[in-house]
Amino acid sequence: MKNYFLGLFLSVIFFNVNAQGSVVDKIVAQVGDNIILLSDIEAQKQQAKVSGVAITNNLDCEILEKMMYQQLLVNQAKLDSLIISDENVDAEMENRLRVIENQIGSREKMEEFYGKTVNEIKDEFREVIRERLLAEEMERKVTADISVTPKEVEEFFKTVPEDSIPLINAQLSFQQIVDYPEITKEDKKLAYDKLAEILSDIKGGKNFATQARIHSMDPGSASNGGTIEASRGMMVPQFEAAAFTLKEGEISDIFETNYGYHILKLNSRKGDDYVCQHILIIPEFSSEALEKSANQIDSCYQLLNQNQITWDEAVLTFSNDEGTKQNKGVITNPYTGEQTWSMEDLNQIDQEIYLLTDAMEKGDISSPNLYLNIFERKQGVRIVRLMNRTEPHKANLKDDYALIKSAAESNKKEKLINEWIASKLTNAYIRIDESFVDCEFKNKWISTY
Repeated sequence: MKNYFLGLFLSVIFFNVNAQGSVVDKIVAQVGDNIILLSDIEAQKQQAKVSGVAITNNLDCEILEKMMYQQLLVNQAKLDSLIISDENVDAEMENRLRVIENQIGSREKMEEFYGKTVNEIKDEFREVIRERLLAEEMERKVTADISVTPKEVEEFFKTVPEDSIPLINAQLSFQQIVDYPEITKEDKKLAYDKLAEILSDIKGGKNFATQARIHSMDPGSASNGGTIEASRGMMVPQFEAAAFTLKEGEISDIFETNYGYHILKLNSRKGDDYVCQHILIIPEFSSEALEKSANQIDSCYQLLNQNQITWDEAVLTFSNDEGTKQNKGVITNPYTGEQTWSMEDLNQIDQEIYLLTDAMEKGDISSPNLYLNIFERKQGVRIVRLMNRTEPHKANLKDDYALIKSAAESNKKEKLINEWIASKLTNAYIRIDESFVDCEFKNKWISTY
């Protein structure tokens, strides 16, 4: 059962059905040299149940077809000599292991739960992850040239039954102009000197964890004595260099990253995994610098209100936010990559912006306010413009073109994939167990049986 749980989170088809005592495993399909086991299908069914997917009578057949499609992609990828680097495999493996680690509590608890070291887990599943990545890369290659014209989008929308048109929740879009106060050399020196004093106290006998709780400006680790559990590739290069240079128990010299100044104590390291403690001191701007930024944004606000400058001109003149300055100040939703935001996304990322714009009409601009960029941990002063707000409604081409275009592209992609499958089935070795011959597949797999 532990292997099953591990397999789910790794998105690996692995399920010890015999341990359940419910079914004898067997091969149910073969694509090229790759086999699909009955336990593979059972694992996916269990994952579907956990995810809340409705369990239909045809679910086994749907799962089998998806697996055969993946193996067909893998087979073609090998014929086309596609290569997935060890670095990509390890990075993907690490991302998936991190999900399990977060669920269980720590890397040590995960190893204890499975009775395997992290390296043993990686060795067991590395090639399966590689095949998954190969399949994804092959599919990208097959569908790389997919695009739809406005006419195709309109024609697609006309084919959607009225009762199948989705209800779209309220969507908002925003622009901003931000001025982050300048961090001077003097500000950086103050931060460096403060950390140097902390380091001196630690070397003089003060407890590292206590100093981290008192002084560290890293909100994610300070309350835990600065403790961080990580693996190679997770942290910024300077941090990682220190972690892999130190011996266990050693404390680094002061080093700088984009976040500020750090010291690091290495507690333990096993292969690519390590546990350390660190203290971060972030250079802080002076009150004079903040006042200067406030004056800048206030001047911008006044010019906009007096129509002496356009919004686009104001962004280029007054904003120093690298993430939005070259895009007319548009704030992109990091969850979707779109310019629109749902209330759920706003509540998780930028609650303040909704409070600023709740009573505003389209095109209105907020008065200057303090702003905290949670991703870069920077404070500044900004004004926000409400680009658009839509009420809950049935999807339509005018208000939801991007959404409908995406659906049209997905529909076109599915048709292309089905054509690709049909073209490959004539030359690929396919075998399907007789227990699945009555399946209603989307593609004619059974004709090659």
